[in-house]
Amino acid sequence: MIIAQYAMRTFAASVSSAALALTIAAGMPTGATAAEADAKTLLKAMSDYLAAQKAISFNYDTNLEVVTKDHQKLLLASSGKIELGRPDKIRATRHGGFADVEMVFDGKTLTVLGKDANLYTEVDVPGTVENLVDQLRDTLHRPLPAADLILPNVYAELMRDVVDVKDLGSGVIAGTECDHLAFRAKEVDWQIWIAQGKNPYPCRYVITASQVDQGPQYSIQISDWKTGIDVIADDFSFKNKSKAEKVDLEKLPNIDELPNHFTPGGTK
Repeated sequence: MIIAQYAMRTFAASVSSAALALTIAAGMPTGATAAEADAKTLLKAMSDYLAAQKAISFNYDTNLEVVTKDHQKLLLASSGKIELGRPDKIRATRHGGFADVEMVFDGKTLTVLGKDANLYTEVDVPGTVENLVDQLRDTLHRPLPAADLILPNVYAELMRDVVDVKDLGSGVIAGTECDHLAFRAKEVDWQIWIAQGKNPYPCRYVITASQVDQGPQYSIQISDWKTGIDVIADDFSFKNKSKAEKVDLEKLPNIDELPNHFTPGGTK
């Protein structure tokens, strides 16, 4: 999964494992196989709905947990907006306590603007948004927020290496009733809340690094979901309104969700 490296955090220790198991079992249908099939069907419906949308925009809030060497959990919060025009246009903003960043992709060039430092860089990445997501993850090592949820085949991406599936019934996210699904893969656990009704968009997505000490977690919550003609048209070109200085990507400070001084060996 593309943003699995941000997965962080476990359930509160106040609930024992046995009690948790009993609680989940009590709320699940007696036919586990049927419940698993239902969960996969709901996830596939969301994937198909997302793939059919040519224009998407939404706001998001993320929480990234960091575990220090002395086992203290620290939560880093940020917010932003994604505007997507398939197949090869995207604008993404992210504003947190350590950075204010904008990424613009026009099908040929990725521009990254660090607003706090008033510096920007350009990288040639011709192709689709799917190719851009891969390049940001594998080459530039700067995963895009909500990357797992904007690919052409979300179902295939999310179901990779999944070994356990649960349908946990309904939940409510910011007033929207959702289907709540839980999945376990080889290295991470993840949950997703999908809006019920004719527009099954993702409302919340949580990844837990189950194989990492203390299970740190990454979560993203989506709001102001819009598609089609409700999305404001954008030419997706970079406009240097602040007269920012152009630099190499390596010279852009703190443009990731994890700031430099939180990395291993970084200065406190």
